[in-house]
Amino acid sequence: MTKVKVEVPVMADLFAKGEKPDYLLWIGSAGAFDDRYKKVTQAFVKVLTHLGVNYAVLGTEESSSGDVARRAGNEMLFQMQALMNIELLQGYEVKKVITCDPHVYNTFKNEYPDLGADFEVIHHSQFLKEKMEEGVLRLSSDVFKEKRITYHDPCYLGRANGEYSAPRRIIESIQADFVEMKRNKSFALCCGAGGGQMFKEAEKGNKEVFIERTEDALETGANIVATACPYCMVMITDGLKYKNKNEEIKNYDLAELVAMSLNL
Repeated sequence: MTKVKVEVPVMADLFAKGEKPDYLLWIGSAGAFDDRYKKVTQAFVKVLTHLGVNYAVLGTEESSSGDVARRAGNEMLFQMQALMNIELLQGYEVKKVITCDPHVYNTFKNEYPDLGADFEVIHHSQFLKEKMEEGVLRLSSDVFKEKRITYHDPCYLGRANGEYSAPRRIIESIQADFVEMKRNKSFALCCGAGGGQMFKEAEKGNKEVFIERTEDALETGANIVATACPYCMVMITDGLKYKNKNEEIKNYDLAELVAMSLNL
C-alpha cells in the first residue's frame, strides 16, 4: 500500500499566513467523534492529499451544523448554531464547502441561505465524480474486481437533493459488480436514523427500519454495502451485526472505496 503523508491544514493557520484555501472541508460531528466514521474522514483526507487539493479544516473552531437541533424541534438552538457558523465562515471568506455528511450538505445548501450564508456546498460524492470527469482522479485498480457492491441512497442526498448519479458513477468506476436494491433512488427506504430519529427510542412496530433496509441489501447477494452518510453507516453496520453478517459483508463509505482503489 502507498503510504500518503497526511498533514491536515487548519484554516486559522493558513489565514494567519495570508493564504486562502479553495475549499473548506467540514468534518461534522460523526467524522470527528464516531470511531467508525473517523476512518471515512481519514480516507477522504488521503484522497484529497493524493489529488493535491488546496483545502483546510476548521479544527477546534468547528461546531455542529444545527441539523439535528432543527429536526428535533429546537429552532432557537438551530439558529444560534447556524448564525455562529455563518459568521465564522464569512470571517474566513469561505466560498466552497465540502462535506461527507448529507445532513450537513442539506442544511448548508438549503437552510443556511435564509440566514445570510453565501457559499457553495459540495457533497464528497459530487466532488469525487467531478474529479473523475476532469480526468484528475483515475480509478483503474482491480481491488474490487471479484466483489459485488450494492448502494444505499441516503435520504438527504437522494430524495432531498436529487443526487443519485454521483455515487453510482464512483461505484461503477471501481470495476466491481454493481447491483441495485429493489428499492433504490427516489424509492429507496430510509435507514431509520435521519431527522433526529437516531437519538430517540424506537416506536411500537413489528420491525426496526434499519433491519428492513439491511434485508433489502442482503437480498442482492452483495458482499459490500456502500453508503455515503454517517447515519446510514451506523444503521447498516448495526443491521449487518444483527443479522450476523458483519464478518462476510462489509459496509464502506464511497470515500473508503476510492481510497482503497488508489491503494492509499
